Amino acid sequence: MTQNTKNSVKIPQLDLKAGLGEYREAVLAAITRVVDSQEFILGPEVDRFEARLAEYMGLGHAIGVSSGTDALLVALMALDVGPGDEVVTSPFSFFATAGVVARLHAKPVFVDIDPGTFNVTPAGVRAAVGANTKAVIPVHLFGQMTDLGSLYMEGGPAIIEDAAQSLGARLHGEMTGHYGLCAALSFFPSKNLGCFGDGGAVVTRDPAFAERIRMLRVHGSKPKYFHHVVGGNFRLDALQAAVLAVKLPLLDGWAAARRRNAGRYDELLQQSGLVERGLVTPPAVAPGAEHVYNQYVVRAARRDELAADLAARGIGTAVYYPRPLHLQPCFADLGHGPGDFPHAERACAEVLALPIGPELHAHQLEAVVDAMRAFHRV
Repeated sequence: MTQNTKNSVKIPQLDLKAGLGEYREAVLAAITRVVDSQEFILGPEVDRFEARLAEYMGLGHAIGVSSGTDALLVALMALDVGPGDEVVTSPFSFFATAGVVARLHAKPVFVDIDPGTFNVTPAGVRAAVGANTKAVIPVHLFGQMTDLGSLYMEGGPAIIEDAAQSLGARLHGEMTGHYGLCAALSFFPSKNLGCFGDGGAVVTRDPAFAERIRMLRVHGSKPKYFHHVVGGNFRLDALQAAVLAVKLPLLDGWAAARRRNAGRYDELLQQSGLVERGLVTPPAVAPGAEHVYNQYVVRAARRDELAADLAARGIGTAVYYPRPLHLQPCFADLGHGPGDFPHAERACAEVLALPIGPELHAHQLEAVVDAMRAFHRV
């Protein structure tokens, strides 16, 4: 018997088609409306989505932009981050978190993560803030908000929440965007609220900051052709805004399903014998946090072998992320080496994202854990 026959159920790590039926007709109607209007750049579709997003998040302003990366970039530009400035952030994140800092010729200053939540800690951030710190970017990784405690309220460097994976998450009852100066969102298709391409947003309570973001996203112009600063072309397409407006009302239901699946994974793993033997560690949820599980990420002994075995059984997984940012070749000039941020480095060697989509059923989750037990012979 080959390995591929061990599990007759194919369980992809991400299945964008599975939930399409829930909103397909409404999205097609929205796309048709945009096509018939021939208004593709900003306009009423973007205005409508921005208003609904701001209302959903309980914030005054949502500004649609071209991607989650550009949301971070334009937020830093709005703060005039540039040469000589430092931005404190995590070495365990998608590349854009530090990449946007380097693009502005500022310096990323990394701090190690908490090994349970994968997010940076208040003590680490506090120790890294110095005279040249212009901003702090806490990464709300995998769908759980970073708790920086009193640092959110102390009036120090501006805090830009990297909320690319955490739209809908809460910390002590408040959504992302309520703690920092702003939050940067991503609507990449794999996100809990994904569009049909690239898209993002900056959300904030600050009207003056919001107006500066709006100006920067159209090459720093206000009105058109009168440029006060050098900005960029960071506009959210009307087609993507129309798609997102259809999907936004479904987001909380999807998040609830993800939490239900995560809870079931937690139970199954605790019952499996994998946890007590130190073979698999479920993700931790910090006190006061409401996770939305953009990814369900475990730590796994023999991670790469396990991932290969699960793939042979028809079960998809992913590694977010295989190399920490401080060890990326493009940041060699920062002078970091192995051992500088051990928790981040260890996470890169152990993390494995399991299928967690809202469309998954209990028997599929059980099949994933059974396959993990089979690999470890538990």
